[in-house]
Amino acid sequence: MPKTAVAQAHDLVAAGAVADGVTLLSRAAEAGDADAAMQLAVWYLAGHPIPRDLVIARTLLRRAVTIGHVDAALMEIALTANGSGGIPNWPTAVSLLRAAATADPIAAQQLALLDAMDIDENGFPCRAPARESLSIKPAIVRFPRLFTPAECAHVAGVAGPMLEPARVIDPRTGRWIAHPIRTSDGAAIGPPRENLVIRALNQRIAVASGTTIDQGEPLTVLRYRPGQQYRLHLDTIQGAPNQRLATALIYLNEGYGGGETHFPAAGLTVTPRGGDAIVFINLTADGKPDPLCRHAGLPIMHGVKWLATRWIRAAQIDPWTIG
Repeated sequence: MPKTAVAQAHDLVAAGAVADGVTLLSRAAEAGDADAAMQLAVWYLAGHPIPRDLVIARTLLRRAVTIGHVDAALMEIALTANGSGGIPNWPTAVSLLRAAATADPIAAQQLALLDAMDIDENGFPCRAPARESLSIKPAIVRFPRLFTPAECAHVAGVAGPMLEPARVIDPRTGRWIAHPIRTSDGAAIGPPRENLVIRALNQRIAVASGTTIDQGEPLTVLRYRPGQQYRLHLDTIQGAPNQRLATALIYLNEGYGGGETHFPAAGLTVTPRGGDAIVFINLTADGKPDPLCRHAGLPIMHGVKWLATRWIRAAQIDPWTIG
C-alpha cells in the first residue's frame, strides 16, 4: 500500500529534507488532501520543523475544513475565538461551532455546555461570581462552585490525553524542568485546544480575579494520585519581567483524602470541593513576590485529585511563548 503524503513528508523531515516535506504537503493540500493541509497547519502552529506562522496555519486550517477535516474545524474555532493568527472573534467562532455541531458529536457536546452558560454575545459572564474572603493578608478569596460539575469534567477530559509528569520553571534558565517539589501529572491547554468552553471558563476566571483574559497563562490541569503533592512554594518566577500577579486554583473534583491547599502564613488550610476556586495575589504592593503567599498542595491520602490552575501575569502575555 503506497504511503500517504503525510507519511512521506514525515520521512523527508526525518531525513533532514524539511523543505521537500513542506513542498510535498503543500502540493497535496492544494490537490485536496485534507490530512496534508492539517499536518502542515500543525507544523506552522508548533513552530517545528518549520518556523511558526499563525497566519499561514489559519489559511491551511480553513483549507482542511473546506475539504472536510473535523479536527481542523475544532482547531479553527479555537483560534478564531482567541485571535491566534488574526483578531479574536467570539461571535464568528460560535457560528462555526454551531455549524460543526450538526455533524460532529464532540462539537455538539461543546455547544451544549456553552449554551448552558450565562454569558453574553462575546462570551463574557453576565454577572460576577459569588465570592468570600478567606484571608486579608495575604489576599485569598474563594469562589464557591465557580465551575459546574459538567464544566469540571470537560476541563479534565480535554487535558487528560495530554497529561505527563508535571514540571516547574528553573529559576536559572527559565525553562520547564522536572523537580521533586512537584509530584503530579499535568498538561497545559494551549491556544489550539482552547475550545469555546475552555475560553469561556478562562474569561470567567478573569472576571473573578479582576484581570483580563490575555493576562492568563494557558489553563493547566494537574492530577495528583496517592502520595503525590506540591510542596511549599511560591508561584512567582524569579527575575520575570512580567510577573505572576495572581493565581486561580479550581478544584475539579472531590471525594478523595488529603490534597488540601495550605497557606502557613495565613494559618489557612482550604479543603477542596469540586467546582470551587480560590484566587490569591502573589505580589506585594511594590510588585515583589509576597513570601506570605507560600502554599502547598498537601499529599493525597487516597483517591485522585484533579486541579486546574491559571497563573495570571501583571500584563498581557503571549500564550504561544509559554511552554
